[in-house]
Amino acid sequence: MKLVNWTRRGLLAAAGAVVALGSVTLPTAAQTPPGVLIVGQIAEPKSLDPAAVTAVNDFRILVNVYEGLTRYKSGTLEVEPALAESWAISDDGTEYTFTLKSGVTFHDGTPFNAEAVKFNFDRMLDENHPFHDTGPFPLSFFFGAVEETSVVDDMTVKFKLNAPYAPFLSNLAYPTGLIVSPAAVEQHGKEFGRNPSGTGPFTFAEWRSNEAVVIERNADYWGEAAGTEAVVFRPITDANTRVAEMLAGGIDLMVEVPPTSLSQFEGDGFAVAEQAGPHVWFLILNAKEGPFADVRVRQAANYAINKEAIVNDVLEGTAEVAAGPTPPAFAWAYNADLDPYPYDPDKARELLADAGAEGAELTFYVTEGGSGMLDPIAMGTAIQADLAAVGLNVTIETYEWNTFLGEVNPGLEGKADMAEMAWMTNDPDTLPYLALRTDAWPEAGGFNSGYYSNPKVDELLESARTATDQDERARLYQEMQAIVQEDAPWVFVANWKQNAVTSDRVENFGLEPSFLLHLQGVVKN
Repeated sequence: MKLVNWTRRGLLAAAGAVVALGSVTLPTAAQTPPGVLIVGQIAEPKSLDPAAVTAVNDFRILVNVYEGLTRYKSGTLEVEPALAESWAISDDGTEYTFTLKSGVTFHDGTPFNAEAVKFNFDRMLDENHPFHDTGPFPLSFFFGAVEETSVVDDMTVKFKLNAPYAPFLSNLAYPTGLIVSPAAVEQHGKEFGRNPSGTGPFTFAEWRSNEAVVIERNADYWGEAAGTEAVVFRPITDANTRVAEMLAGGIDLMVEVPPTSLSQFEGDGFAVAEQAGPHVWFLILNAKEGPFADVRVRQAANYAINKEAIVNDVLEGTAEVAAGPTPPAFAWAYNADLDPYPYDPDKARELLADAGAEGAELTFYVTEGGSGMLDPIAMGTAIQADLAAVGLNVTIETYEWNTFLGEVNPGLEGKADMAEMAWMTNDPDTLPYLALRTDAWPEAGGFNSGYYSNPKVDELLESARTATDQDERARLYQEMQAIVQEDAPWVFVANWKQNAVTSDRVENFGLEPSFLLHLQGVVKN
């Protein structure tokens, strides 16, 4: 049956009907409609406003509806033109002038131009902007170096920075830099996140809470038309249910397959995709109060947790043990001289005794699932057992992903001693700058939820982002990594290789190192 014969509600009802099939024996696979790609997501999106969200789960939808001035070249984290045809950088590295692509319109019919670009960045960065209250904008840090965005002419826009800023072009390609329709923001205000309008290959059709987000092919797209008539993103928070739906044929594409389930998709009928990327899974430790305010206790946790066992037994060898805060995928900036903390429970007990922390009671926030979180409940349970083995009494509190972020991102003070977290980043600056600087404590708008503070780390990160020579940036990042590993504000657990599975009706699908989900070229038979 063709999509044109389906109402949106009928399409969603058909997709939703498959939910019930996941818990029963299925003699035959369900049949999803041709031309409609049904994606099993790990959670409900928080918003469809790219400036207002932080999770890759949301970004995977947004990059199909919106576009930025730049984008990542397919298969890499290298930057290439998108809505900007070209750019020029001043000799001192503080001015970027972009020539914009002409003839592009937003989905609401309004023109894309320099005024629209200025509106987007002013909305995020200028507290006096009339639509700044449509935030908050938690990743506006990405563009904190921007002093002014100015319109040169209708198709030329200039950014003036307060200092040279090496990650600027890469950050423009990150989903936080996606360009939204000013007219749609003006019309919907704080409800824009439920009424998105961009310039991308798909247009927003419908969002039914806890059921599906539907996007449809943009008939007026300036570039190559999308290969499917529509994409349905269904939030299926339980990993086992997603696997059952994939096996049953209720979804066509599943992201973040549990390691223990990968073998079920070997052979005919499915294709498994894998792609390395910059990912780190870690435990945030509350360095402001409680036992983890003592560096010896933080180091003890790193020694106590058997990360090799987690990687090999829980994650089935789909990740490697992490050494420090920077993913090895950033080979040019990675400190290869650092070794992971070894599993040494005797050393952990010795450090706990020195700190007088034997028998400490700890509250541990664990999520049911989430972007890059792998197998968080099983990992959390293993971590709890390892800490118990060295005398730490850990109580786990488990939350749904968006609720979990709502607890962790504002900071752990007065609530918890530790929390799971994973980041997938675009530049070696991103994660440490947003989550390890003193000025990135939650009350300052950052993601340093464990309140780590080291003035030398602050100094190195500020210097690295303004260095224009990559070798100098690498030296600064590598020094930062060594200090952070010693200070142990986190337990450094794993670096993961992402995966996804598609049915044999899906063609032209591939994963990207950015962890984003670009579906423009995908065909569904």
